[in-house]
Amino acid sequence: MAANSAWGIDVGNRALKAIKLVRDGDGVRIDDFEVIEHEPVLSNAGDNREALVQAALSNLVARHGFKGSQVGIGVSGQSSFARFIKLPPVEPKKIPEIVRFEAIQQIPFPLDDVEWSYQLFQSDASPDVEVGIFAMRKELVNQHISYFVDQELNVQVVQMNPLAVYNAMVYDGKLKGTTMIIDLGAENTDLIIADEDTIWMRSIPIGGNNFTEALVKSFKLNFQKAEELKRNAASSKYARQIFQAMRPIFADLVAEVQRSIGFYASVHRDSRIKKIIAIGGTFKLPGLQKYLQQNLQLDVERLDRLGAAPPADSKLAATFNENALAMVSAYGLALQTLGDSKISSSLLPARIRREKLWQEKTKWFAAAAALFVLGTAVPYGSWFIHKMQYDGASGDRSKIASVQSTASGLDTQWSAIESSGSGDRERIKNVRSLTDYRDLWPKLLADINSTIPKLPPDPAKLKAIPRPQREQVHVETVVTKYEPNVGLAIADPDFKKFAGATGTGAAVGSFAMPAAAGAAEGDMATMEDPAMYGLAPAAPPPPAAVASATPAAAPTSGAGFLITLTGTTPHAEPAAFLQDTVIKNLEAFSLEKLPKDKRYYVAKAEIVTTTPVRSNQTRIQQMVQVFQAAEQSRGATAQPGIPVGGVFDPGTMEQDPALAGNVGVQPGVGPNGQPLEDTRPFRDRLIPEEDVRDDSEFTIVFAVVIDPTPPATPAADPNAPAPTAAATP
Repeated sequence: MAANSAWGIDVGNRALKAIKLVRDGDGVRIDDFEVIEHEPVLSNAGDNREALVQAALSNLVARHGFKGSQVGIGVSGQSSFARFIKLPPVEPKKIPEIVRFEAIQQIPFPLDDVEWSYQLFQSDASPDVEVGIFAMRKELVNQHISYFVDQELNVQVVQMNPLAVYNAMVYDGKLKGTTMIIDLGAENTDLIIADEDTIWMRSIPIGGNNFTEALVKSFKLNFQKAEELKRNAASSKYARQIFQAMRPIFADLVAEVQRSIGFYASVHRDSRIKKIIAIGGTFKLPGLQKYLQQNLQLDVERLDRLGAAPPADSKLAATFNENALAMVSAYGLALQTLGDSKISSSLLPARIRREKLWQEKTKWFAAAAALFVLGTAVPYGSWFIHKMQYDGASGDRSKIASVQSTASGLDTQWSAIESSGSGDRERIKNVRSLTDYRDLWPKLLADINSTIPKLPPDPAKLKAIPRPQREQVHVETVVTKYEPNVGLAIADPDFKKFAGATGTGAAVGSFAMPAAAGAAEGDMATMEDPAMYGLAPAAPPPPAAVASATPAAAPTSGAGFLITLTGTTPHAEPAAFLQDTVIKNLEAFSLEKLPKDKRYYVAKAEIVTTTPVRSNQTRIQQMVQVFQAAEQSRGATAQPGIPVGGVFDPGTMEQDPALAGNVGVQPGVGPNGQPLEDTRPFRDRLIPEEDVRDDSEFTIVFAVVIDPTPPATPAADPNAPAPTAAATP
């Protein structure tokens, strides 16, 4: 039964926001609200975090009446999991079975360890059905709910904050066409791209606290004073300096938004974002809305009011409008608790739902007991009638028992026949499994190579492009590590730490990739191997993905590889260039675009580092050593003068076209009297007159999930990945 009043409570990093809605005719009205700021913010509270949350809730309950009202609470999108999948056309009664199957594959934890739910999205104009799967670890959900249970609040809904925001925008009619919602909180920003029938979302670790921290570093203030300076930036005489200090955070936010828009556009090619709705208290920063609009080239609308009727008290209504930007999530939670939301899924633990169901049924127990007492008043003589009927059928029961005994014996004999030869069948199955994954690494390496930008093979055409503008990538090594559950690394916020990771029992391989990106198809020229000169150990061969010869174990979800690419690029802006090429190309091998013949997909890819080659003295020294060893192996004799790698050796003058015109000078000295540097160890292989020391080194790490095709089932989607025994590299 729908409630007549409900509270939505959002415990944010900076403040607790609560709003009470009541039914008012065909709509709803804001009856009450509260904003209680934490002191300090929860992210800086350490061990006092729980005490601050409990104090804020105690304060809320003491100020407002909750009797008779149901409560909906929000959980952070950063600490929860959401995945959206298109379902194959099946009968509606089979959908729960398929969704559970997909949940086992997608959620990076066992289902017994999480609270999860799902929501179906379907447009009347399309037969396609999309399902949203939402999950959160049980210990996090239970800990969050315990704060409210301790205050004796009647919690009916537990919802992710981004989904609560979506519910609010749908109810208020804000989603006219594809719309992006930017909910800029204190610690994180939720990016939501949606219309009335679909939703896509992502959380990024940029929030209002990042702007405050920028002021802390720039002006040497404590956090509290920097926060006050940020809030009063518009009226401060140092407004220009304040905004200049926060500008890098503005740029980071725009970059993440652009990246999300690009990914969404690559997956939803027929959809175009028409506008952006800005919500969250941080959008009170003057200039932020205009900055986003100019850099994203989209209309940015800052939400100033909610669709519900305002409070009857005009003073309360004015105060609420000042805080409307930060109240959207709490508003959506209250709407769902009232039963007026598009998304009705909830992460409320099943144990609590059952308890509430029993409480609602208690009032019917007395009536059931009365009916039971009435039933015992049936004439006792009916028992004798039933007994006579039972005794009269004793002959039939004997015949039935004889037939059952015969059938049981035949069933036992058939089971023995059916089980014979099971060992041979298992051995045949294991032998056939040896061919599994034999083509995984060749295809994976080919896909990795396809992500590298291709340049013309003619060195003359390559030379015509200024080196700092050259879209060239030179991959030097590929390091791999097999993970039985790569989902744990994918879910880790500090994903970059897995670059080049090794560990006990890990199967790790390192091998060279084509040295010249952009070379002609089939050109696999590699860098000189330092091991051939005794300078470094030879790299081990790539790990082979071979199926286990032992009987297959239970299906393992999330098996895969952590792969680290290292190399160089001459591009002047290596990070942006690699993001727009290699990373973007890797992300194209995503689960959403998985072809039928692929047995793996790229789940996550990030740039770890980009540093100038010149700053790596160890690498410079190794380049000199490799060059010297190569010279010696070719039988070159040492010439008088300065050693190779230092200043110029005049004995090599005629062999070095880059130093032509210096004949006749003193050994190791140029026409101007300055030492001449021997740059031969640092020459580009394709264009010898160019120096590679001005290039940049890079490290990229990405996760590949092995997800082979499952045995065919009537309900399975032929394009969807499914579990099988994990490959052993």
